[in-house]
Parts: sequence; C-alpha cells; structure tokens
Amino acid sequence: MKAITIRGIDTSVAEKVKQTAKREGKSVNRFILEMISQSVGEGNKKRFSSKHGDLDNLFGRWSQDEFEKIQGFVDIQRKIDTELWQ
Repeated sequence: MKAITIRGIDTSVAEKVKQTAKREGKSVNRFILEMISQSVGEGNKKRFSSKHGDLDNLFGRWSQDEFEKIQGFVDIQRKIDTELWQ
C-alpha cells in the first residue's frame, strides 16, 4: 500500500473529520481512505440508504378494526383446553 501525506489541513476540518470518524465507529485513517475511494469512484457505494426498524412501510398498517379482528383470533388460539392437559 502506498502512503500519502496531506499537509495544510485546517484545524476545524481536522476536528470535524475526527468527530465524524468517531461517530461512525471508524479510525480517522479508515474514514479518510473510504472518503477518498468514494470520491474517485473506487469505493463501495451504499446500495441501500434507508434503515427500517420494522416492515410497516413495506406492507402497510392494520386499521383498528383489522387489529381487533386479528387479535380476537390470536386470543382464541392462546386459550388452554384443560381437558387435553389432564
């Protein structure tokens, strides 16, 4: 691997680079390598830009009536048939 030295970086820019690298959980070196690679078209480009905590946006949401109907079925299935367990 080739080493490159960069001179003349403003203090404020250097501090922002350090903060951003820390926020992303990367070393400053790794962060700068990725930035350079992406800027010249060599880096791994993000294929997906959205993060989802659930699938609601993919499948929609239940209305209150739908929820109550489905919850009714779930409640029925959760009942224990004592005759079977004696």
